[in-house]
Amino acid sequence: MGAQYEEKLPAHNYEYAEQVLGETKENRDQCLMEIQKWLDDNPRINANRDTTSLIHFLRGSKFQMEKAKKRIETFYQMRAERIEWFADRNPLKPELEEILDLGLFLPLHTKDVNDYQVFVIRTGVHNTQKHDQNDVLKVMKMVLDVVLYLDETISIYGTVAIFDMKGVTWRHGMQMTPTIIKRAVHCWENYSCKVKKLEFVNAPQHINLVLDIFLKFMSKKLRNRVFVTRGQSTVEAKLPTDLGGDGPSYVELAKHWKQKTQERAKWFAEQEQYKMIVDK
Repeated sequence: MGAQYEEKLPAHNYEYAEQVLGETKENRDQCLMEIQKWLDDNPRINANRDTTSLIHFLRGSKFQMEKAKKRIETFYQMRAERIEWFADRNPLKPELEEILDLGLFLPLHTKDVNDYQVFVIRTGVHNTQKHDQNDVLKVMKMVLDVVLYLDETISIYGTVAIFDMKGVTWRHGMQMTPTIIKRAVHCWENYSCKVKKLEFVNAPQHINLVLDIFLKFMSKKLRNRVFVTRGQSTVEAKLPTDLGGDGPSYVELAKHWKQKTQERAKWFAEQEQYKMIVDK
């Protein structure tokens, strides 16, 4: 049986979790015990048994046990199947380091007015003739995993993603094949953190062609959280200067998250073991 969860966050976070997610110390401990027992009985899932990792899934499911189990099982099956994103995740590899330098996926240092973690995704910054789309998506998920590891409060409040479409060309759209889009949406919907809003800014006219494919594969709940604007972001947060705010620039954020990601090269290697065990 795994260790019990140790409260490390300020009290107001747990008060919010109880009010919105139905989390109490009693049901948290009970649910963790049940999840640990379930994983004992299903060793093929081979999940990370760290209590904080498991709590992320429970919070993302509002402590609905069967829903949490399904999310865990689906997530670790995805890690086994999508080797192009979840295997060989070495942030020191030159091709991945180069994408980290570009700053494609940038968590902001401060939250928005709702305490949501804000991510800026720069969809048009990479060179389509040089950078493989699966490597781009791999690096994005690597940075996401780092920030989820560093900040537990994300599992309580959720996330907002701003897709900065500046510089997007038809070549970027061609890279996002229907198969990749379907897999990317499946990944979003089965990560442990809740997505509260997806906002597309600086959107060119032709973005609708690609966005329509994204919408096709999204659940109704996620579709209702998608917004497109030709102008500035409506997210109320300390946005980067590149988006008209007074927060750190894209360059500064890219440098920061490259360092944070590369510092965890050993951690990424250790995490590769956690995936569904597939019969050969």
